[in-house]
Amino acid sequence: MRVTHLSLTDFRNYRTAEVPFAAGANLFVGRNRQGNTNLVESLGYGTPWGSRGVAPDAAMIRKDAESAVVRARIQHEGRELLVEVQLNRGSANRAQVNRAAIKPRELPRYFSSVLFAPEDLALVRGEPGIRRRFLDQLLIQRSPRFSAVIADYERVLKQRNTLLKSARATRVRPDQLGTLDIWDDRLIALGSELIDARLDLVARLSEPVVSAYRSVAGDDHHPRLLPQLTIRGAHVEDEDEDAGADVTASAGDTTETFRQALVAVRPKELERGLTLIGPHRDDVLFELNGLPAKGYASHGESWSFALALKLASAELLRRESSTGDPVLILDDVFAELDQARRRMLATAVAGYEQVLITAAVYDDVPDELTAHTVRIEAGTIVEPA
Repeated sequence: MRVTHLSLTDFRNYRTAEVPFAAGANLFVGRNRQGNTNLVESLGYGTPWGSRGVAPDAAMIRKDAESAVVRARIQHEGRELLVEVQLNRGSANRAQVNRAAIKPRELPRYFSSVLFAPEDLALVRGEPGIRRRFLDQLLIQRSPRFSAVIADYERVLKQRNTLLKSARATRVRPDQLGTLDIWDDRLIALGSELIDARLDLVARLSEPVVSAYRSVAGDDHHPRLLPQLTIRGAHVEDEDEDAGADVTASAGDTTETFRQALVAVRPKELERGLTLIGPHRDDVLFELNGLPAKGYASHGESWSFALALKLASAELLRRESSTGDPVLILDDVFAELDQARRRMLATAVAGYEQVLITAAVYDDVPDELTAHTVRIEAGTIVEPA
């Protein structure tokens, strides 16, 4: 899969832009805050990117404009698609594929990209919610139906929390909460599906993460991904230390384990007015050489691990997708690296059908990635360098 042409109207700092893309590497060069990141961000709308995600829709619309339009021509195996998205301030967003209307959440069915940017270091060093979002966004890319599963789970979680807060305020006895059992059933059904999907995803990522880490770090520090499930007693969030103390459900069928764990933790949930266990509080532990990467890994090791997670994601999508390689996006990454690591990264991404690179300094990028270069100044596309 590759993008052949991108058109922007009132997107971020672009009033209009017409950008041709080549196969292989495409380098966009411009000083900071000129629009490099905004350009590649336009290709991420509707396609989950990982730790940074995509900004709120209103922030994508140029100041004083009521809407922004992104049009991308996508090519795969001789077939061309025109994908169009209109972001609106005061009404629902719209999307089309070859002029036929689709729901914006269906966009990942037609276009896939993986972004790595310096702030993705938070995948290793940040809070559990960042890692949960990374896994869920990759789940949606692999199977878009999980967008609805996650949304339904969040709605049930919200309703259940409302009921727990009401019970705490009115001091209702646990045996009077028959309604809570109904919400428990939905929470367990949706939550178990999400937990199992994440476990499968972590297992599938493990091998490509090891390979990708070695390719960008030059060493094998034995990276590992270890799921931490609150329904099996893991204490993920700082405030969870007491919440899971009575959860003793053993490993096995996820649905039954979830149900047993909810029964065990219900008194504390009523006391706190909050759902204390489930996929909304789970985490995945990243290890290097048998130690948690968070807190023990150096800056370079953490950076290599984060990059390996994104390259492994791209490899997984490449293996499974009927649309071929995802578009790989490296946003302002090469400035962070020494010459040796720049060369290793260039080698690691060389096989992808299309790689989009942004940089503030042309000389930061290895020569083999500069064949198609465009300069950007203040939201304006300048002639190729």
